Amino acid sequence: MHDDSEVAVLRLGHRPGRDERMTTHVGLTARALGADRVLFPDNAGQSLETVRDITDRFGGPFEAELTDSPHAVIRNWEGKVVHLTMYGERVQDVDAEIRTAHDSEGEALLLVVGSEKVSFDVYEEADWNVGVTNQPHSEVAGLAVFLDRLFEGRELEQEWDNADRTVIPMETGKRVVPADDADDHHD
Repeated sequence: MHDDSEVAVLRLGHRPGRDERMTTHVGLTARALGADRVLFPDNAGQSLETVRDITDRFGGPFEAELTDSPHAVIRNWEGKVVHLTMYGERVQDVDAEIRTAHDSEGEALLLVVGSEKVSFDVYEEADWNVGVTNQPHSEVAGLAVFLDRLFEGRELEQEWDNADRTVIPMETGKRVVPADDADDHHD
């Protein structure tokens, strides 16, 4: 989570017209919950632009980029690969092992999040195939739960650099203020 070994999220697959919101939400969730960057397939340019815009407005550090070969990213990753799938090992059975590899052993992590049917070679190339639940669910939900377990809640306290605006926590209502004014609005 920015001070530790890298955590990158790879969106594997993107169906234009069908996956726009989901792919964008994979990137936004990766950013909000502590990943360092997201890699989108090269046909997901709109999602890339949205994530970059949010990072510009609400702060970073966070990188978003396109790749023309998501499978090559997996094959060439220098670190450990975690494939998030409902068919994997239970997250509660492997999260400590993955956290140790990342935190104690300094392994960079690539979190692979599918779209359409994931080819079997991804399962074979992954160091861990991890199921947040073995029930049908959103890949965004799986990513969020996994990141929270990986960082043990620390991601919820992170500071954002170079933000133009800040959300002020409130019991009721919505309030977004210029980042320079945020300290004036906290109790």
